[in-house]
Amino acid sequence: MALSRAERCLVLLLRLLSRAFLVLLSLAGRASAALAPGPCALPPPVGAPPVRCVPPPGQPLVLLSAGQLARRIRRREVKCIDVVQAYIKRIEEINPFVNAVVKDRFDAALQEAHHVDKLLSEGHGDEDSLQEKFPFLGVPFTVKEAFALHGMPNTSGLVSRRNLISTSDALVVSRLKQAGAIPLGVTNCSELCMWYESSNNVYGRTNNPYDLQRIVGGSSGGEGCVLGAACSVIGVGSDIGGSIRMPAFFNGIFGHKPTTGVVPNDGQFPNALGVRTEFLCTGPMCRYAEDLEPMLRVMAGPGVRKLKLDEKVSLEKVKFYCMEHDGGSVFVSPVDREILQAQRKVVERLEAQFGVQVQHVTIHKMKYAFQIWSAMMSSRDSDGQEAQLFTDLLGDHGKPVWPLWELMKWFLGISLHTIPAIALALTEKLMKLNPGGNAKLVSMGHSLRTEMMNLLGTDGMLLYPSHPIVAPKHHSPLGMPFNFAYTAVFNVLGLPVTQCPLGLSSEGLPLGIQVVAGPHNDHLTLAMARYLEKAFGGWVCPGKS
Repeated sequence: MALSRAERCLVLLLRLLSRAFLVLLSLAGRASAALAPGPCALPPPVGAPPVRCVPPPGQPLVLLSAGQLARRIRRREVKCIDVVQAYIKRIEEINPFVNAVVKDRFDAALQEAHHVDKLLSEGHGDEDSLQEKFPFLGVPFTVKEAFALHGMPNTSGLVSRRNLISTSDALVVSRLKQAGAIPLGVTNCSELCMWYESSNNVYGRTNNPYDLQRIVGGSSGGEGCVLGAACSVIGVGSDIGGSIRMPAFFNGIFGHKPTTGVVPNDGQFPNALGVRTEFLCTGPMCRYAEDLEPMLRVMAGPGVRKLKLDEKVSLEKVKFYCMEHDGGSVFVSPVDREILQAQRKVVERLEAQFGVQVQHVTIHKMKYAFQIWSAMMSSRDSDGQEAQLFTDLLGDHGKPVWPLWELMKWFLGISLHTIPAIALALTEKLMKLNPGGNAKLVSMGHSLRTEMMNLLGTDGMLLYPSHPIVAPKHHSPLGMPFNFAYTAVFNVLGLPVTQCPLGLSSEGLPLGIQVVAGPHNDHLTLAMARYLEKAFGGWVCPGKS
């Protein structure tokens, strides 16, 4: 869709401002870091050559899916202790480069692995009964630090919570443990889970395993990183604006945002209140597509009955739709050429293999995805309750946070908060200045949801970019902060979406695509994920030549 002259001028102005802003932030950030340095990944040893990406794993056990691991453990073909030790060794090798696992529980995990091996050696149950009761028996997993895991910190990157230790498990964590999985530790996120670079003043910054100078995404960025780096095989993430799907895209793995209301959000901080309960989703992240559905079944518990996971999917009978970009929003970057090429290869493969006609569609309201998401996130719920203020969360029930004052403190290097969190607090204040405009955008959002549901029905899927650009370099998102609109719009639409990897770019960075279906048709996107993994190879190990 061609832009008007006014829009082209606005695009140019925004890009000039963003570049100037990045330069200013870079200078201020150096001064701030010098005054108040925070934790980060360790630099390479003195005299060692610079490292661009993490090395591939040497342990074959860490290259098996969760399903394969559980099956081998149940059959006594491999000891659980050997699996857990292999993952611990991999984390100890890689974490100094990426700073993804912010607190481990290795000793407890080894004890639990010994218990699994003892259970099996004593002959408790046959293979079928063990699979039914413990589908993830002995499988290691990791958890986004925003979720409660007993004995682990639960700060969500907020300095005022740095001494808080969880005394219980989040419901989804508890369900995975009951299914036999063994948690290895918790992983980094952005401050209060509201930015797409995982960096905070408690744990520092996490680096991309494919290029240490690039971001892992957020807010489930540490989780995406450990999975992409083969330091974990399955993990727990949450998503209110793309926080599962962006890290999955940047780290070359699978991530699923379920239909709203299927998987419980209990036990995470911050949890959603008011209208945001309709947008926040907890979901699975993993390296192998076959693990998505079993994870979703366990995490959803009784909620899985809302879905149709037992229905067989015939892709040749599915109606496929495709959009290559949002229509030209002035707030986001143009879609990279290699991302477009990867999406076109998917279309060509579907049409050649199944004889289907992938219909290219133009949904005009998608151009306003960022504005719609922002307005709906700030709207009142059906009972008239206002959305919780981000400034209240920053204060964590303590002293109120004044965004302009925090910005001044940040430039002096004495703020306890990150610049994205401060900027979001400022944006929140500005959003309240135009209630009439917000109401129109909320109405547009409801109209877009109806249009999308009518398009997809119960047998349709939309192919859409996961992000307009491949993993950017650290701090770059500050210059174009609204690129997350490509994922965020589907949160406010309540639709199930799976991010699927599609190999690597010419720079060795992950490519991917979002597959979207109608409400409660998660089985379609999960089936598509399995197909795309077979067709395009799925996860590619970083450091692999």
